Amino acid sequence: MAQAIGVDIGGTGIKAGIVNLSTGTLDSDRVRVPTPEGAHPADVVETVRGVLDTLGVAESTLPLGVAFPAIVKYGRTLSAANISKEWVDFEAEKFFEDGLGRSITFVNDADAAGVAEARHGAARDARGLTIMTTLGTGIGSAFLYNGVLVPNTELGHLNRDGESIERWTAYSAMERESLSWEEWSARLQEFYSHVEFLFSPDLFVVGGGVSKHPEKFLPLLDLRTPIVSAVHRNASGIIGAAALSVD
Repeated sequence: MAQAIGVDIGGTGIKAGIVNLSTGTLDSDRVRVPTPEGAHPADVVETVRGVLDTLGVAESTLPLGVAFPAIVKYGRTLSAANISKEWVDFEAEKFFEDGLGRSITFVNDADAAGVAEARHGAARDARGLTIMTTLGTGIGSAFLYNGVLVPNTELGHLNRDGESIERWTAYSAMERESLSWEEWSARLQEFYSHVEFLFSPDLFVVGGGVSKHPEKFLPLLDLRTPIVSAVHRNASGIIGAAALSVD
């Protein structure tokens, strides 16, 4: 049975599990701990080491994929929206490999979630352009064309009134401003309508923490493009990171 370890680092939590690569499901419990305050590189690596210890895979030779909320190119993180600015232009993959004492694959978190849904979830066998959006602390996005990932799209940083639209539209904005589902959905409508106009996708998949409540907001959206909830919900990043570790 082919397995790999997936770690999903977010602005508020770090999640991990052992993934069955054939089925795209977890062969272990999902471990979750808070992201350390400030999300500084050394603290994050230390926390990931503890998570792997809890999973019982700290010394494992299974492939390891790490999903991270930043633009990732050739192992470097090039952005830092909801984490320490120390990650900008940082040799993240090498830093993690040195810190964990093992080889890893370092990828963008929304890209990992998109791969999980394309291979084992809501976008499996989908034709044309699927746009995965993760609604959480910020907004992540993944473009998959006929199942092939086009990495490092950043739809959460589309401009709205001089700042990233995710500040106004992410799930964290709903919580921060105590918005009703209807008020928040009106903001989502503006976001998705704009993305739909720009890219004419064939399918939207919604992941992130809010994907466990699809009935609260998806019916309130009026789009030409079908929009569905991620099958793997908040585990998508773990599953996709593990899958990408063996590509």
